[in-house]
Amino acid sequence: MHTQREPASYLLGRGAHCIVIAKGNQKKLHKQLHKQLHKQLHKQLHKQLHKQLKSLPWKRILLQGRTRDTGHGRGEIRRIKVCTVNSLLFPGARQAIQLKRRRMGRKTGKVSIKTVYAVTSLAAEQGTPAELSRLVRSHWKIEALRHVRDVTFAEDASQLRTGSAPRAMATWRNLAIGALRLAGKSSIAAGLRRNARDAIRPLALLGLT
Repeated sequence: MHTQREPASYLLGRGAHCIVIAKGNQKKLHKQLHKQLHKQLHKQLHKQLHKQLKSLPWKRILLQGRTRDTGHGRGEIRRIKVCTVNSLLFPGARQAIQLKRRRMGRKTGKVSIKTVYAVTSLAAEQGTPAELSRLVRSHWKIEALRHVRDVTFAEDASQLRTGSAPRAMATWRNLAIGALRLAGKSSIAAGLRRNARDAIRPLALLGLT
């Protein structure tokens, strides 16, 4: 749903909670760290919200969590800061989140650092920094899964667009991706090609033989 008011209001009106990523798609906007909140905001909501989040006093907020992970030929360190808010341009916003991801390629040694901002309707007693970090991480995994489905299976080009067919096909694609990853396959495309050559291989992969 990205950073849209209507879906968030719908969820909050039914007693649910949400956590959304505020993206800043313009380079100039990314450079506006610590600018005043009262400047004229951009028309698009996610840019407005991103600007507000970046303007919060993050340097004065203590680090509240740090995790390390490895995979896909790189190491990643994630650091999280959280603060309570009450005047952000998003319905039901209770906490703002800053996540910094530092990635280093194990072969190349190349380092990249990316800062991500998010906002959630969960209050401090409902969503701790550790829990919020896990939720955002889950969001990234879902986005990565959708990317694989589109690139490897050409999902966006599929002609199945009516009824429950798109959902059913997405389920089958997720099953294939999950099975290949559990089998230790780093390339989903290569795993699909190998299993397509022999009808017995997919059954063995699923433990059915």
